[in-house]
Amino acid sequence: MSRLDWYILKKFFVTFFFCLIVITAIAIAVDSSEKTGSFLKAGLSRADVLREYYPAFVLYIWGLMFPIFVFIAVIFFTSRLAMQSEIIAILASSVSYNRFLKPYLIGGIILALLLWLGNRSFIPHANAVRSKFHENEFFGNENYSGCFNCFYRRTDTNTFVAIKDFNPDVMIAYGFSLQKLKEEKVIYNLRSDIIRWDTVKKIWKARNVKERIVNSMGETIHQYDSLIIDLNLKPEELKRDEFLKDKLTSSQLKAYIKLEEMRGTEGLNTLKVEHYRRTATAYAVLLLTMMGAVIASRKTRGGSGLHIAIGIVIAAFFVLSDKFSTVFAIKGNFPPLIAAWLPNLVFTFIAGLFYRLTPK
Repeated sequence: MSRLDWYILKKFFVTFFFCLIVITAIAIAVDSSEKTGSFLKAGLSRADVLREYYPAFVLYIWGLMFPIFVFIAVIFFTSRLAMQSEIIAILASSVSYNRFLKPYLIGGIILALLLWLGNRSFIPHANAVRSKFHENEFFGNENYSGCFNCFYRRTDTNTFVAIKDFNPDVMIAYGFSLQKLKEEKVIYNLRSDIIRWDTVKKIWKARNVKERIVNSMGETIHQYDSLIIDLNLKPEELKRDEFLKDKLTSSQLKAYIKLEEMRGTEGLNTLKVEHYRRTATAYAVLLLTMMGAVIASRKTRGGSGLHIAIGIVIAAFFVLSDKFSTVFAIKGNFPPLIAAWLPNLVFTFIAGLFYRLTPK
């Protein structure tokens, strides 16, 4: 690597970390102003909040906004190079435009790998800590109305389980029923007033059980005071968790999706989009790095302000396209893989157009 590469990389990383620190500080200030009442209500000390909650919150913000941080940083420092005629001098010294973009490519790859590793492990762990605060400290004392703890789950391709009420603290479910189907006909039905999870033997025990077996010979009914049930379902799965997709590492998320697909569970597109998005956002870092360099390397009359304005507009369109494709995948029949990668594909084409139109 030449002095030129080190010069550009130094400006790249210094500007990036400056943007990272400034915007993170603003995000913390806004979040603390909104949650101060919740912190006080939960009885949390300032040390608890700073030691546990905000490190996790910072990683969450970084994972969410990392590509935009990179894009803004590249636009900002490259525009300053262009306004000071440094890029003209570089190209006039027999350095090709593609050679000029080499340090941007190297820096983009480094930051993309950093985000990819973070998305797979560090950021999910931080989201697990953040979700724990939201559930236990902020919302733990609220009384939910309606059927919040009732479940209707598919445990395999032919078995369906219904629960009227589940208490996760004592691991007891009330109003339990199980039925098995064969060729869309019920061949087995079991009902129980209460089932309890045995934490030692790791099994479900049912009380006051009524069992119906249906075959070609007719129907057979059995009643039991207690019965051990072989149920392909664990207590931790009987909990509504809005942070589930965010706090599972990539390996855990992949295994969970595979398990739910084996059970025949529907509505997994949210999890699949998240799984593919973790790689797609890492590529977006590299894409936005190169796009920012191409856009801001041209010296214009509008100066840095024009470059930054163009960058903000492009970043806004990128975020909107990502949200739209995600919604279509979750609410419609849009393939999750395409939904996660479509914004990258579209903006790769746009970046190519900018590259062709840029004076070299």
